[in-house]
Amino acid sequence: MQPIIQEDKTRCGFASVATLAGVIYPQVKRVAAQLGIEVQNSQLWSGTTYVLTLLTHYGLSTSPNKKPFESCDNLPSLALLAIKWPSKGTQAIWHWVIFWREQEGSVVLDSKQSLQKHIRIDFGKMKP
Repeated sequence: MQPIIQEDKTRCGFASVATLAGVIYPQVKRVAAQLGIEVQNSQLWSGTTYVLTLLTHYGLSTSPNKKPFESCDNLPSLALLAIKWPSKGTQAIWHWVIFWREQEGSVVLDSKQSLQKHIRIDFGKMKP
């Protein structure tokens, strides 16, 4: 699995969905618009509904319960994680990444444009 890099500053959720669905980023962006998900909406910064809506559109299912992060050992082999929890005023903001446990070990697929490497193993810096 290769991470899809986000083409917009704050659309890491779109890139995560593209990665999981195996489609290109612009397709997810178009589908989001068709589903009424506006890219300017600040709810994208801290909401889960839009990501779940997009995953459902692509036929991908998730666990019915959100689970707090305890450790990488407690994660399933594939998980969508929210990392880095800064705030903007009273609104929490996070960054979506994909945790993937493969035969060679666990990695995080990170869509952030400015990273040199989008397959990460520096779990301590991620702050899930």
